[in-house]
Amino acid sequence: MTTRYINGRIFTGDPDPVTAWAEAFTVDADTISYVGSNGDAPEADEADETVDLEGRLVLPGITDAHTHLLMAGAALGQVPLTAARSLDDIQALLLDARAANPEAAVLRGRGWLFDSIPGGAPTAAMIDAVVADIPVYLDANDYHSCWVNTAALVELGITRDTPDPIGGHFARDASGEPTGLLYETAATQYAWAHRDATTTDADRDADADRVIEAYLAAGVTGAVDMAFDEFGLAALQRAQERHGGELPIRVAAHWLITNTGDDGENLAQVARAAELAREASSPWFRVVGIKLILDGVIDACTAAMRHPYADGTNAAPIWPVAQLNPVVAAADAAGLQVAQHAIGDYASEIALDAIENAIAVNGDRPRRHRIEHLEYAAPGTAERMARLGVTASMQPVHSDPAIFANWAEMLGDDRVDRAFPWPEYEDAGALLAFSTDAPTAPHEALANMYVASTRASALDRSIPAVHPQYALPLAAAIGHATRDAAASVGDGDWRGRIAAGFAADVVILDTDPFVEGPASLLEARVIETIVAGRSRYRA
Repeated sequence: MTTRYINGRIFTGDPDPVTAWAEAFTVDADTISYVGSNGDAPEADEADETVDLEGRLVLPGITDAHTHLLMAGAALGQVPLTAARSLDDIQALLLDARAANPEAAVLRGRGWLFDSIPGGAPTAAMIDAVVADIPVYLDANDYHSCWVNTAALVELGITRDTPDPIGGHFARDASGEPTGLLYETAATQYAWAHRDATTTDADRDADADRVIEAYLAAGVTGAVDMAFDEFGLAALQRAQERHGGELPIRVAAHWLITNTGDDGENLAQVARAAELAREASSPWFRVVGIKLILDGVIDACTAAMRHPYADGTNAAPIWPVAQLNPVVAAADAAGLQVAQHAIGDYASEIALDAIENAIAVNGDRPRRHRIEHLEYAAPGTAERMARLGVTASMQPVHSDPAIFANWAEMLGDDRVDRAFPWPEYEDAGALLAFSTDAPTAPHEALANMYVASTRASALDRSIPAVHPQYALPLAAAIGHATRDAAASVGDGDWRGRIAAGFAADVVILDTDPFVEGPASLLEARVIETIVAGRSRYRA
């Protein structure tokens, strides 16, 4: 099947301005065979079908270069709390959700912000005031803390005698009693582990289908999962079976490695990732690397910083250097991509130290490692990453002014002026890949591009832009979300651009923000999403 598309405004994603735009392209089966002007396509009369784009904008398929697929799918079915800007608002939403489903055995919500809670200190009693009869689990907007009620504490078996896990802790009152907030690994090892144990395969299948449908409607043709585990592996394998051996979008996954405190157990997790990378490999789904969470988040003062927060506290890395280096070196030796979550400047420093150690241990070899988030990194970090060939994986939506105030307050000094400085990475020559980190932020790709190109809020348009000097031209922002996002997992030579020989992954919009301005991204709709030459979504 050969389809010719004509009369379009086609942004090819080519960084060369001369070839960045075209008006026609041809798809032969699953591959683009021609890009150029309407009249120059070879053998144009032999196409099986001709589609008149009527001047619409066409983009390369977007790759969400850092997401959490099953979590995002589950979050789409939970109580949304990001827009609730007071405890009263949160309690009202929980009360409504409980009334709407009185037979539920558990209530789950997501997206609450620390500065919506009095003193930034959520407690079980605050939830108990409106829902006390069933366990309630509320993931923070950054998904690094979980706020629970008393029934949930009982269900999890958390008491004053429960020790804090490595890399996390339970909020406690002056007498040592847990108050209902689980930080970092306390959330993952208790609240999330219980969630995983009680979630059925049918639930996960529904989550997978829900997030894939949502991504296709948003123009996303590829996703990079950043916390993959056995549950996710089984769910995506079942999804492949339901779709005849394929997936509607392309997925590259990073196996989550947790710090057990035992080097042998940590390295065994790397070996499992290497085994999966050899076994599970196709253009639709493959394991490409490992994910390490080196620190927490600035909003909760759990990101590892070189200098203390405004309140005088600081946080140690979740992965001490002595345990980090062997894992990174082993993954590098196995040919796995290493993705390290590093939000604080100390975390990004030890992440790069670990990569340099791996290079010294394993010698010269092809490698493309990455650091995730980089919300505050010290001057010189971008240049060091460029020298080492390390990708900067960043999320424009995390800089949304509607959620920035608490971030700035936690630092409280001139570090705030260097928040999310994307142009630094461009100028240094580092590969910069954009993503949403859904469900910590909305998955909608066009809203992400709005924040990237304006530094204004996609959540509340009444809030003025913050750090507009770091906004990027729209073409650059889209390039980082398409071409560079695909390149971040080694796919830059066959997808992420509209070019001859590339995969036919494209998106057609009803609005042209290059003409109408970036604000039109917030109203623009995806008309069609095409993956491997096949229409996967039509509005």
